Amino acid sequence: MTTYESPVVKFNDGRSIPQLGYGVWQVEDDVAEKVVGLAFEAGYRHIDTAKIYGNEEGVGRAIASSGLKREDLYITTKLWNADQGYDETLAAFDASLQRLGLDYVDLYLIHWLQPKQGKYVDTWKALVELQKSGRVKSIGVSNFTVEALREIEEATGVVPAIHQVETHPYFPQTELRDYQAAKGIVHESWSPLGSNKNGVMEDPVIVEIAEKHGATAAQVVIAWHLAKGNVVIPKSVTPERIVQNWESLGVTLDDADVAAIDGLDRGADGRVGADPAVSDFA
Repeated sequence: MTTYESPVVKFNDGRSIPQLGYGVWQVEDDVAEKVVGLAFEAGYRHIDTAKIYGNEEGVGRAIASSGLKREDLYITTKLWNADQGYDETLAAFDASLQRLGLDYVDLYLIHWLQPKQGKYVDTWKALVELQKSGRVKSIGVSNFTVEALREIEEATGVVPAIHQVETHPYFPQTELRDYQAAKGIVHESWSPLGSNKNGVMEDPVIVEIAEKHGATAAQVVIAWHLAKGNVVIPKSVTPERIVQNWESLGVTLDDADVAAIDGLDRGADGRVGADPAVSDFA
């Protein structure tokens, strides 16, 4: 089996992140321990979890038993919505760190904007403080709007290093990515393969390109994200697919392939998840 190493993407804070990672959304805690271990064996070093996933402890056990050096791993977790607010954020971070069994995390994100709750500026100030303390190396957000990105920058002078948001060929977030590029904010894709709701993986354009490269549809879509400069965190609990997704690093799309996939953009109609601008979750 060919050995691959993920490219890294530079942050505006001077640090960097492996571009291809492994996400554990909707993975039970005991299963997370197993599949994160499999991901490490495949070659992944970047793991993306969150408090609300309920599997930080499983991820932590996988890290502890991996035999890998902490400095060779990149661990992301996220603040859940009910914990927003300055003091609440600091306490929630302490709890996440304890569940993970770590001294620091590489990246901490605000999970959702929560516009009606209106605490995201104070929450961002807490993340800035956590980064200053050294217990978080880089800070960012997830599921924000351009307006909110501007607001937290204006309030603190600190621009997020990264923004994780729904992104796939039917919903490539072109306007958002353009704004972020101007600010040096890295774009990270959740639901990178679309979903069963919209059939990205069965799109004839994707299928044709996959046949051309002797690759799976998932490998082609992941390769498209990588070509666009997105950080991408596909999730699977199937051992073969965990490996196949990692081997996307061996698929190189040409300009025509990328352009063809770019042409699948359906704008807002392509969204399958909630709209951060209007969504609040308990």
